[in-house]
Amino acid sequence: MNMKNTKSLLVIISLAVSALLMQGNAIAQQKNDPKFNKMIKDGFRAEGIAGLDRIDQDETQKFCSDPVFANSKQGEAMRDKIQKLNMARIKQPSDGKYIGDWKKGEAIAQSGRGATWTDTASTPVGGGCYNCHQIDQKEISYGTIGPTLWNYGKLRGYSPEVVTYTWNRINNSKAYNACSNMPRFAHFKLLNEQQIQDVMALLLDPASPVNQ
Repeated sequence: MNMKNTKSLLVIISLAVSALLMQGNAIAQQKNDPKFNKMIKDGFRAEGIAGLDRIDQDETQKFCSDPVFANSKQGEAMRDKIQKLNMARIKQPSDGKYIGDWKKGEAIAQSGRGATWTDTASTPVGGGCYNCHQIDQKEISYGTIGPTLWNYGKLRGYSPEVVTYTWNRINNSKAYNACSNMPRFAHFKLLNEQQIQDVMALLLDPASPVNQ
């Protein structure tokens, strides 16, 4: 392991330890709440590829499961720690390329398959991006939980800063907003590097219909 990787690992470990120490109140509240524990036990079952490990929360999920604490002044420092922890875990593209094929990116954005009990482990996972965002105006069915992404690159430009921000946001949106509703696509291995590059192209390739 080289020095750069060692430093990154130490940063992640340090942030993780800090996050775990600061979230004691939220964790204790969940563990000591019989109704909460019964609800979890009764509400989930293992079936297909969906195991019960999916209800095991990491430090980010535990923090956001207590909205009162997460949005309190006491929780502000913890929120910052959580965001830094998630930012430290983001990996930039291994081949240095951020932009893939926008046509493949559109297919990924349209697909909501994968990672459910009705899928197999080999089922390609889609991004389900239209569930929360307007992207191409030709698509009339889309959600509004997230902002519109129509003309994403055309409005924001194609600077290295915009490209890096977009990459980070798709990889792990909680690096910018600890309790963002957006899935952590890379963190949970929902999308692989090539898929993220293709979604990047949908948003940032000037030839993409999104930017026309």
